[in-house]
Amino acid sequence: MIGSYVLELTSHPGAVDALWGGVARSIRPYYSAGMILAAVGYFAFTYFLLFRIDPAKATVFGRGGAKIFLLLYLGILIPSALWMPATFWAIEKQSVLLVWVVRIILILVALFSLGLFAALSGTQPREPAWAHTLAVIGSIFFCIQTVILDAIVWGMSFRVC
Repeated sequence: MIGSYVLELTSHPGAVDALWGGVARSIRPYYSAGMILAAVGYFAFTYFLLFRIDPAKATVFGRGGAKIFLLLYLGILIPSALWMPATFWAIEKQSVLLVWVVRIILILVALFSLGLFAALSGTQPREPAWAHTLAVIGSIFFCIQTVILDAIVWGMSFRVC
């Protein structure tokens, strides 16, 4: 994901402002705070999943947890890596169809983020409890960013024509 961002930003120098997609300047500071909280949240739930649960024993609502979490991560990371290239493509082509492709990408990330929150909430065992609690709280911050700020606010604001 970071690689696609670096590639796109270096190939589109000076175009960072276009990535705001029409989001009003007055609410951009909320994005900065949201991105920081989402990143901290991402590290919190990733820490729990990588270092605090045993993949052989973990379950999500009574089913195998490791595979579920892998699919959820793929559902978040793959579309996330496509967001910036698709956004620049939509801007360059001035295509309403591509705007919808970008919105669908963000909706997918949002849905998988909500799925991750649900899966973390239904994970057993929840040991240690402090790490599980931080993971769930972190996933809430992540969902605020991906669902509200990205898929809804940014998605509704993004226009090219």
